[in-house]
Amino acid sequence: MLDGQKIVVVMPAYNAARTLRQTYDEVMAHGIVDLVIVVDDASQDGTVAIARTLDRVQVEVHPENRGYGANQKTCYRLALAAGADIIIMIHPDYQYTPQLIPAMAALVASGLYPCVLASRILGGGALRGGMPWWKYISNRFLTLVENLLLGAKLSEYHTGYRAFARNLLERLPLETNSDDFVFDNEVLAQVIALGWAIGEVTCPARYLPEASSINFRRSVRYGFGCLATGLRFRFARWGLARPIV
Repeated sequence: MLDGQKIVVVMPAYNAARTLRQTYDEVMAHGIVDLVIVVDDASQDGTVAIARTLDRVQVEVHPENRGYGANQKTCYRLALAAGADIIIMIHPDYQYTPQLIPAMAALVASGLYPCVLASRILGGGALRGGMPWWKYISNRFLTLVENLLLGAKLSEYHTGYRAFARNLLERLPLETNSDDFVFDNEVLAQVIALGWAIGEVTCPARYLPEASSINFRRSVRYGFGCLATGLRFRFARWGLARPIV
């Protein structure tokens, strides 16, 4: 716990057997995490078997692959059911450092930011960490356009390392969002639409061979999905579409 608030870390997992234990060890090293929830999206490796050997870990298994967004929906539903006050999502592929958990949790616990993002762009660590150049350019372009459409000033919309306050997650219509990767983007658009503050911290990134990633075709589809989300938000603000929350 932190300041009397229960902290639950959720890990949406898919074929993460090689990095899950290392990520878990660093998550728990801080001594403030009460529970880890691993939701496995029908992995083909030993992810589930490893997860079930770890202490203070709740494991949920999707019998079929439902997608990254659907995985997160299960993660957040279980975290809220477990009584979490602060929910932190980190991928178990060890791309993001768990060492930021205390800082992110403190920002939420203090009431300053009900949503905190770990940005790979702040501090210039993305390229140094091995982010492919085409992903970096796409990230910067999409972030620029989304900031214009959403009226925000975030450094990155595409990080998979996030912290939320319970009362914010309970307000978000998560089940209406995509089951695919654009889920992440839709969540931030909803947070902004509700007028909640979003904080960011600098996060070094590691692009390891075993880290999860999406291919170029799916990245293009994700990019168009992000633009569509931004346009829906803008049209709603102009009264030309239904509100997104």
